[in-house]
Amino acid sequence: MALIWHKEAAGNRYEVRTHGASVRLYSNGVFHSQWNDRDPLKGSLWELLLLPVFFVPAAAIRRVLLLGVGGGALIRLLQRYVAPKSIVGVDIDRHHLTVARRFFGVTRAELIHADAREFVAEYLTAAQLPGRGGGGFDLVIDDLFGHVDGEASRAIEADEGWCSSLLALTHRHGLVVSNFGSRKELLASGWRKPVIRAQLGNSWTAEHPEYENCIGVFSAQPLGRKTLLQQAPPELNPRNPQRRLDSRLRPLR
Repeated sequence: MALIWHKEAAGNRYEVRTHGASVRLYSNGVFHSQWNDRDPLKGSLWELLLLPVFFVPAAAIRRVLLLGVGGGALIRLLQRYVAPKSIVGVDIDRHHLTVARRFFGVTRAELIHADAREFVAEYLTAAQLPGRGGGGFDLVIDDLFGHVDGEASRAIEADEGWCSSLLALTHRHGLVVSNFGSRKELLASGWRKPVIRAQLGNSWTAEHPEYENCIGVFSAQPLGRKTLLQQAPPELNPRNPQRRLDSRLRPLR
């Protein structure tokens, strides 16, 4: 791999490397994301965050909030395969946003340098005031990961209050997709608390056999596998035996 950019700031080291036609972002040695404009769907872990979007009709995904931008690969995927009218990306690390714009080619998205907890709290407060706020989001993706001792870990605990806030950000038919370090971590989260479960239509999980991560998919409306199988690109589609993404998609009971 070729190193094409690096920066050290506040005790952190950021690197952008190329691997063939792919560009990759590393922070303190942790591999955050990659993008290949000619071959975007390669079966990577991050594509598990895209797959659940197809539980709802693509035309219904107009406003997206991404908490945790990283290099911006997920923004590029959403723009190519879903084409929402607007995407807001929030990241506490301004250097990630620089990389997203400069090396991952992110355009036509509003990138905000902020703490996700503060952004969510301020947005919900503003949305309750007449003439302010912008209405709910159709899709909220919680991919807030940092790194501890060279290992990726959630940056914000998904307790009952956080999960309630994410639901409050969405429209009545909206979707929340949340990344966890493991299935155990998801099952111990606020999403499994009775007061939150009572607000959900049904829930799903998506996992990749080569990673411990577990993706939770939550909505106030029922989510049907049939819709996803009709819409997902062949490279991701669970019913395609030649798919690139080796996903385990199952209801969360």
